[in-house]
Amino acid sequence: MKRLGLIGFPLGHSFSKKFYLEKFDKENIQNVEYDLYAIEDIDSFPSLYQHTDGLYGVNVTIPHKQSIIPFLDELSEEAQEIMAVNCIQIRKDGDTFHLKGFNTDAFGFEKSLSPLLKPHHLKALVLGNGGAAQAVVYTLTKLGIDYRFVSRVKSNGSLSYEDLDADLIEQYTLIINCSPLGTYPNIDSCPNIPYEALSDRHLLYDLVYNPDQTLFLRKGLEKGATVKNGYEMLLLQAERNWEIWNEVR
Repeated sequence: MKRLGLIGFPLGHSFSKKFYLEKFDKENIQNVEYDLYAIEDIDSFPSLYQHTDGLYGVNVTIPHKQSIIPFLDELSEEAQEIMAVNCIQIRKDGDTFHLKGFNTDAFGFEKSLSPLLKPHHLKALVLGNGGAAQAVVYTLTKLGIDYRFVSRVKSNGSLSYEDLDADLIEQYTLIINCSPLGTYPNIDSCPNIPYEALSDRHLLYDLVYNPDQTLFLRKGLEKGATVKNGYEMLLLQAERNWEIWNEVR
């Protein structure tokens, strides 16, 4: 039996497990299991892959996307740039393991964002500066889109929400929410930006996918903006994970 899984802590409802189990059923993929591995202390990770028969890949979620890196033998180009990993390919040769880390969040974000971009989407505001934001700005740089971080506290290179005014919003026509604001069950919250300054030239992208339409996106729609949630990004990165795990090396 081949095994895949998700490591993180705590692990509640898992998009990944539901996605892969449904994929296995729909595509009649047999002899592969997908399990949840709640790991509070990342130092116990080697014991997991060394003693779990058939484990050949894992997803990585909070809080281990960065702390996992010292345990890996190799990083893909984008994981090296972002310094965060959400997918690990595990290969075993005799008693020797080789672990390679990838960041497929960047892949999913790029593939879901690119079809929506128009020539005037040259500057982006990135709301939040956590791990997810790093994959976003890696992609923006790759696409040649200038960006500024926005966070609660102003720092070198980042704006605070208080800095945002109509003039800034008019200049930055791509706005990406990388914060958890608006995630179920807190559906009445949203980033504090001047929504009245939005127009039909704006593209609002929310990494949140539950609910389908956050308050952030609804306020954008009211001003004629194009909006996109993070669900397609999740699907795309999940399929890319599957490709990586099953690559012949």
